[in-house]
Amino acid sequence: MSHGAGLVRTTCSSGGGPGAGVGQPSARPSEGPLDPVYPRTYSALLKVAQMVTLLIAFICVRSSVWYSYSAYSYFEVVTICNLIMILVFYLVHLFRLYRLLTCISWPLSELLHYLIGTLLLLIASIVAASKSYSQSGLVAGAMQQCDPRPALLEALQTGGSVGQAP
Repeated sequence: MSHGAGLVRTTCSSGGGPGAGVGQPSARPSEGPLDPVYPRTYSALLKVAQMVTLLIAFICVRSSVWYSYSAYSYFEVVTICNLIMILVFYLVHLFRLYRLLTCISWPLSELLHYLIGTLLLLIASIVAASKSYSQSGLVAGAMQQCDPRPALLEALQTGGSVGQAP
């Protein structure tokens, strides 16, 4: 019996059709480090909408006259931290980092982030709105984040969809 090097053929195909195989870099464009489909998904659009509303709320509160430094600085910290974390989750999905960092349960971490972030935003919004004394920019920035439904909808919608095919 010969134990030399040989050619092993398999019946499984990872290509996109006839002629797609080794040596053709454009055989499957979705297999690169960037997910071209993700920015058009419902989850990605909700993340972008959340980031935009958080940025608008931050700008409204930042550009207004403050009466209570601690209440508004807490609101600023919560909005910016939440914005940064949503951006991190967006980038994790966009660059498919969940495939490399398998030690983290991404659906669970995203769910916990949305639950805790929503609670902190709700508290910060109520405190900032109660301290605003009819300043329109402060009321607008604080009340914009009082509705937790978009974040909870995002958390429930993406709860088990990380790494799964659409």
